[in-house]
Amino acid sequence: MMEFIALNMAPIMFASLILFLLLGYPVAFSLAAHGLLFFFIGVELAPLSNGSINLSWPLLAALPDRFWSVLSNETLLAIPFFTFMGVILERSGMAEDLLDTIGQLFGPIRGGLAYAVVLVGALLAATTGVVAASVIAMGLISLPIMLRYGYDRSVAAGAIAASGTLAQIVPPSLVLIVLADQLGRSVGDMYKGALIPGLTLMTLYLLYIFVISMIQPKKLPALPLEARTLGSGVTSLVVALAACAAITWGSHHWFAAKYGANNADMLGFAAGVLVVYLFALLDRGMKLNVMSRLAQQVIIVLIPPLALVFLVLGTIFLGIATPTEGGAMGAVGALLLAAAKKRLSLSVISAAVASTTRLSAFVMFILIGARVFSLTFYGVNGHLWVEHLLVSLPGGELGFLLVVSVLVFFLAFFLDYFELAFIIVPLLVAPAQALGIDLIWFGVILAVNMQTSFMHPPFGFALHFLRSVAPRQAYLDRITGRTIAPVTTAQIYLGAIPFLCIQLVMIGVVIGFPQMVMHYKGPPVDTTNVTITLPQMPGLGGLGVPGGLGMPGGLGAPGGLGAPGGLQPPTPGN
Repeated sequence: MMEFIALNMAPIMFASLILFLLLGYPVAFSLAAHGLLFFFIGVELAPLSNGSINLSWPLLAALPDRFWSVLSNETLLAIPFFTFMGVILERSGMAEDLLDTIGQLFGPIRGGLAYAVVLVGALLAATTGVVAASVIAMGLISLPIMLRYGYDRSVAAGAIAASGTLAQIVPPSLVLIVLADQLGRSVGDMYKGALIPGLTLMTLYLLYIFVISMIQPKKLPALPLEARTLGSGVTSLVVALAACAAITWGSHHWFAAKYGANNADMLGFAAGVLVVYLFALLDRGMKLNVMSRLAQQVIIVLIPPLALVFLVLGTIFLGIATPTEGGAMGAVGALLLAAAKKRLSLSVISAAVASTTRLSAFVMFILIGARVFSLTFYGVNGHLWVEHLLVSLPGGELGFLLVVSVLVFFLAFFLDYFELAFIIVPLLVAPAQALGIDLIWFGVILAVNMQTSFMHPPFGFALHFLRSVAPRQAYLDRITGRTIAPVTTAQIYLGAIPFLCIQLVMIGVVIGFPQMVMHYKGPPVDTTNVTITLPQMPGLGGLGVPGGLGMPGGLGAPGGLGAPGGLQPPTPGN
């Protein structure tokens, strides 16, 4: 019996950990406790393992170095920066302003509020990167409005929960930072690879809403005229966009002639946006009324968060800043935006610091526990067990990706995305590399798959976040004076299922079309016309030519090294 346990220590250790996690024990302590317990068992059973267990008591001295590698990891500094930025923006009222403005813009069309929720979800994802903040903010702000004007409860709840989960895949996602660290790849490359899949997923959400609005228009009514407090004025907005495009075009040519064409596109676009934004502020401040109220509001509300996204992601993509530096600039930018809105206070900063500290400590403790677990797991050759198990799957690369996707999908019912990233992902790196799979592509597949963990009924975290703020009892609407029925848990789960199916389709799309991610490498280099010319050495010639190796005047030939009349080796004392 003891010999059987010794020979199968790795699968027993892994199964025991999963069991303890399913029983609800804290992740960090379960990891550390399993690592230490099985380390003791492994040392005692090592003589019975036929060499498959490589554990000894002195190996415990490696733990301090492993802990220090976590605490000194500069990449993980991006997590508190982006968390702080997201909490500040959420508490500064940015989500409320965005939802109100975009809802007014799309209000005249069927499903306009649902479109606004998805678009704002993408913007919040690109500025906050925190799912809980996005779902709770939109649940508090947009759900009562959607219920007020007769939206189907399931569709409304599903749209809010799904758009909030975009923070998982749209940069600067915290999950992408952790995945890049666990896969040993650049966070900037991970951001570039995930950008197109994230935008594609957002487009699929919008397409689903459009189809529902066409098939069942009563479920997604247009905003009534009396609710459009900003009035009309789309023409004014179109004119402002045309003016921005014209200024961008002219500025591009001016910058290209003066400073070169390398950064003329970005500088020209920045100039066009800045001019239109300043004009909108001037128009509102001086009450010139050149623009409509709707155009003013859209420009003034949308441009600051988009500028912050460009500041953070643009500097990372252009190689100007590291993700940690980009996160620091984003945190400072969030403080400035909150101060500009006159919503920056000591209580807001205190709440942001508390949330940031809580999440950062959560991540650090899980990482430290994972270091203890992995020391023992690698000592019992668990990584080789996982690699042999997955590499030998039928179907090669495709079979591996499908099996891993199914595995992560079902584990996501019970495990958080951080738990999946720290426990499962490190075990998948070696098999993926053995099969020649690009790890950035693999990481994006895992990120889209982990995103489903937020939409799984009945365990999805986004569904629980929405349940915490959705009305549980009937209430009297303060605008219409009507009694609004509550939102049931079953309606939230039912609304999540179509969006969960869309996410599963997206996993297949990313697997089937890897170039959606592979573009992060840039255009391929054409090597057909590359010529390599070796320099000639004076007095020696080339290889195999007169004066070269093995030829007259070369090494070993008359006049060569070690030959009469050639260079002589040094003699002792010279």
